[in-house]
Amino acid sequence: MAAGEVVDLLVVGGGVTGAGVALDAASRGLSVCLLEAHDLAFGTSRWSSKLVHGGLRYLAQGELGLARESAVERGILMTRTAPHLVRALPQLVPLYGDRGTRIMAGFRAGDLLRRAARTPRGLLPPPRRVPAAEALALAPGLRRAGLRGGLLGFDGQLVDDARLVLALARTAAGLGARVITRAKVTALTGRGAEVVDTLSGNHFEVHARSVVNAAGVWSGQLVDSVRLRPSRGSHLVLDGRAMGVHGTSLTMPVPGERNRYALVLPQQDGRVYVGLTDELVDGPVPDVPEVPQSDVDFLLAVASSVLERELEPSDVLGSFAGLRPLLAGAGTRGADLSRRHAVLTSADGVLTVVGGKLTTYRRMAADAVDAAIALRGLTAGPCRTANLPLVGAGATTAAPYRLITRYGTEAAAVAALDLPERVSGDITAAEVVWAVRHEGALDADDVLDRRTRIGLVPAERAAAEPAVAALLAAHA
Repeated sequence: MAAGEVVDLLVVGGGVTGAGVALDAASRGLSVCLLEAHDLAFGTSRWSSKLVHGGLRYLAQGELGLARESAVERGILMTRTAPHLVRALPQLVPLYGDRGTRIMAGFRAGDLLRRAARTPRGLLPPPRRVPAAEALALAPGLRRAGLRGGLLGFDGQLVDDARLVLALARTAAGLGARVITRAKVTALTGRGAEVVDTLSGNHFEVHARSVVNAAGVWSGQLVDSVRLRPSRGSHLVLDGRAMGVHGTSLTMPVPGERNRYALVLPQQDGRVYVGLTDELVDGPVPDVPEVPQSDVDFLLAVASSVLERELEPSDVLGSFAGLRPLLAGAGTRGADLSRRHAVLTSADGVLTVVGGKLTTYRRMAADAVDAAIALRGLTAGPCRTANLPLVGAGATTAAPYRLITRYGTEAAAVAALDLPERVSGDITAAEVVWAVRHEGALDADDVLDRRTRIGLVPAERAAAEPAVAALLAAHA
């Protein structure tokens, strides 16, 4: 940035919220700079369940407003802003003994929210009961003994949460925002930041009329007055074929608890993610959280309770955990703390946006930018992001389907690179080169862990890393 330049808005944090804030502000005509200490989607945003959910859980907790907000934002993502990155996900609740009356009532209430949000039923069909034979056809790995049928509902699922963040940041950049990674903020005020370039070690300053702290669970390290209580959400990565789960997810009540469920979530690559824990954690916030053995044991046990084959630790191909940036409250469990978001103002004018969920990132971003405009009297237009397609959104058919679901309208350009050799699974050399040339990847970690998700399985990561490094050296 030019010496002495002052931007309208400085955003700290390159996750889904920070990228969403940058896009919202840039689309209103504000000059924007986003600083990220590591890489886009480095933190919690890449460790989600990859769900774009309609707020059914919030209905059970009596938070109708939050549930409706989730349903509205899900509809926006699926129909207007990122339809190439979101698909309808069938969700099956297998019934063993329980008639499922209460759960079906929740599903029907969720469908009312879907209708209120004007999401087409052709995209998210209404829920229904299915007999045991159909439940087994949807999920052949289910335990047959005692299976009485199931409840089938539908929700939204991201192909890749990190790619949503990337699409937000690239769309913001296309509107003039400057997105700078490897830029660690060492001091933050309401008028700017002191920053170190972690690649060169050089120090510089960014001056701004307004500042939004969107650093997630690290927000309190930049603004002392912010008090968070991180909650760990752990997932396991398994082989869907070995589990007999593909295409349809499973929702399983946690034995002995009310309104708590675990999920078996099939992915496009044939893997399955088993989650989700909700455990409050104390102490320093790590860059990359670890999954404790207690979470592994818990998730394997809950999933095994509805499967024909009992899962063993040897079935686990990989694992990941994210820390939710929840506002500190009176609850003793992560599930007790609200998922509502908040925009907090420090004494010197730093706006910090915390809480919330990936699904509602756009609403969080709009509220943060509204607050920045009001606080500093900035001249800006109204929020436009509800109808602003992200990079890749739009109709396309001239490319392999798998590429379309990840790159949308850019899929044909990726395929046209004509580098068909695979570096891991279905991931081709063309995708690695595209990540370097067009998506801001600077090293093999960026490609393995965020532009693709090869890194979720350590053995595959190790096998692919030499080929990725060679491609980066040849095409950077």
